[in-house]
Amino acid sequence: MSRLRTTLVLAVTAALALAGCSRAERAPDAPAAGGTAAELRLGYFPNVTHAAAIIGVQEGLFTAEIGDTTLTAQTFNAGGDAVNALFGGSIDATYIGSGPAINAFARSDGTAVRLVAGATDGGAQLVVRPGVTSPEQLRGTTIATPQLGNTQDIALKVWLKDQGLTVGDAPDQVQIANLENPRTLDAFRQGSVQAAWLPEPWSSRLVLDAGASVLLDERELWDGGRFPTTVLLVSTDFVNRYPDTVRALLRGHIAATELANADPARAATIVNDGIQQLTGNRLADPVIARAFTELTLSTDPLAPTFPQLAQDSVDAGIADDLVDLAGFVDAGPLNAELEAAGQPAVDSAGLDSP
Repeated sequence: MSRLRTTLVLAVTAALALAGCSRAERAPDAPAAGGTAAELRLGYFPNVTHAAAIIGVQEGLFTAEIGDTTLTAQTFNAGGDAVNALFGGSIDATYIGSGPAINAFARSDGTAVRLVAGATDGGAQLVVRPGVTSPEQLRGTTIATPQLGNTQDIALKVWLKDQGLTVGDAPDQVQIANLENPRTLDAFRQGSVQAAWLPEPWSSRLVLDAGASVLLDERELWDGGRFPTTVLLVSTDFVNRYPDTVRALLRGHIAATELANADPARAATIVNDGIQQLTGNRLADPVIARAFTELTLSTDPLAPTFPQLAQDSVDAGIADDLVDLAGFVDAGPLNAELEAAGQPAVDSAGLDSP
């Protein structure tokens, strides 16, 4: 029986001031009556694993709920950049990997951020060159992950350890290359990378565009096949000052999730249109279709998995100490909106109590 494991904790460098205007550099907006913000600055990535965010922006579902509040959306390519933006006050909320979310909580001693919802579970695979059918055959190969300490990087390192494989430059070891996803695709085609642990749509791209095979679907490592890939993180200051805006954001998030689950084909088209708008590149129809079959969009943050995720970051050598996650999850606003929508509440697993 496989042990619960995987993911994250992005080794975020401590740049507390990002380029651009931060809250520290301008007078904060005064809360309106009821805790409504004048502006909501939302971060997300142009990835299929951030489908709810893309759908919410593209279809105007967030703006429909937040009313007179101005939505300012910003995209990122790495969790560390999004965390730095939160810490620097450049954004108020962001869709982000569960590892960087844990790291942000730990780095601020549990004060700066709150996890308010889940977004995606699943959607990550270890893909390999044809002919590799066992972990033992990975000795002497180079495996790519998107970034040092990111969700997939942590998952790979823990899995390699479980398989008795070590990371290093020796012939019987495994090298890890931290590459941006488009570079991984090129490197795999060229042969300098023989395997990669990637989120969607990049695992699908390597399979369909570069002839890779799936050695492991990360869902196989988790009881019930579910683990959090993307969550919705909000600055604690914003949660406390603008509760009505946070609930409005969550209503838009719920609406985007419901749209995707009710009509996956339409959702895939919306996401592909959004990715093309954001990056200038459109995914081939088979790639976007496969990617949507490899993940689940859900508002449940799967809070019971987070203690294991925190332990994984220690086991992978990314974090020195185990994070105390008490107070990390604030499921109250989400559960209020789910109840209003006639949906069951999510479990905070006791992580809402500091």
